[in-house]
Amino acid sequence: MTVADDFRELRARTDRVDPRELDALWGRLAPVTVDELAGGRWRGFGFDTGHPMYGRLVGSRWYGKDFTSPTDAQPLLRRDEQGEVFSDLETGRGAASLWMVQFRGESTATMVYDGLPVFDHFKRVDAGTVMGIMNGKGTLSGGEHFYFGLGRE
Repeated sequence: MTVADDFRELRARTDRVDPRELDALWGRLAPVTVDELAGGRWRGFGFDTGHPMYGRLVGSRWYGKDFTSPTDAQPLLRRDEQGEVFSDLETGRGAASLWMVQFRGESTATMVYDGLPVFDHFKRVDAGTVMGIMNGKGTLSGGEHFYFGLGRE
């Protein structure tokens, strides 16, 4: 099986995913560049590891992220009551930008929130899919990160 197959298998799980499995998968993925992410909207999904962010995002009708350019990123796209997608700048406390940041010994594309001490690090699963790890002050739960994925629209 390829690393992309392993990713899809973990994504399809209906029970909780052990964060150690996601850590091991992350270690096998290739870093991604800012240019690979920029230029469009990405549909998001979380991995249910028991991290409270998973329930918050599902409950808020999280849609994904938009990386218009390296300096113009929308970190929190949601659906309203009518199903329309909008950028929730209030909850996300502003927009974000993309930078190459060192995380776990590798430089990879990272979304830096403008108004929160939060970094979303990304690595490539395949040409249209990335895996993300939310990192920063106050983001750990029980010592664990929140893991998610994005698929390019």
